[in-house]
Amino acid sequence: MTDADTTTATADWQAWQESWDRQQEWYLPDREERFRVMLDMVEALVGSAPRVLDLACGTGSITARLLARFPDATSTGVDLDPALLAIAEGTFAGDERVGLVTADLKDPDWPSKLPYDSYDAVLTATALHWLHREPLADLYGQVAGLVRAGGVFMNADHMIDETTPRINEAERAQRHARMDQAKRNGVLDWAEWWRLAAEDPVLAEPTARRYEIYGEHADGDTPSAQWHARVLRDKGFGEARPVWCSPSDTLLLALK
Repeated sequence: MTDADTTTATADWQAWQESWDRQQEWYLPDREERFRVMLDMVEALVGSAPRVLDLACGTGSITARLLARFPDATSTGVDLDPALLAIAEGTFAGDERVGLVTADLKDPDWPSKLPYDSYDAVLTATALHWLHREPLADLYGQVAGLVRAGGVFMNADHMIDETTPRINEAERAQRHARMDQAKRNGVLDWAEWWRLAAEDPVLAEPTARRYEIYGEHADGDTPSAQWHARVLRDKGFGEARPVWCSPSDTLLLALK
């Protein structure tokens, strides 16, 4: 490809968003229900025109659903992944309700890059499991400083109860059997999705930078919902508990 071809290359951002959704649903078949409950709780606790921080926003999955349901909302998306941010930037280009920030959540100074000092809601999904317990607890302390009094934080992620090993193993075996069948039917998994991104004229360069940052995948800890709730209360939230769960996933809400 020539330089001229590169400069004129464009991407179908909506198609990439949909492709990302399908890939994520392969892992999380209840993903849309989880988003619905998340936004229900946003509306219940901070109203229908919130200022939201989309933490580890990726392609902007939460932001897209937030704005579709609450047109008067605003969102700041923060992430470090160049490829996923490129999709978010393409998706929300020209939308003044959305701002995107490149920052490393393991950097203690990342909140200084945000356009606002406080938010009505901080939301995140399927993202913080790449952090280990100590940096995650530190991050929760920073989040507590960003959520206004009466505001909310919600984290939807894998939260494993290690006191139920037989239940965990049975659920995992069934889920993976279904995933294997779906993959045989042509569903893209994580590795295949990223292979296609690396071949896309627009996403190839940011995907290469993404692999320089993360490698193949970064796995941290998946402590129980009880651990998350306890740490969030220790870090300054008044209340914290699960508000939705599936056999493999939990949506935990903390109220400032």
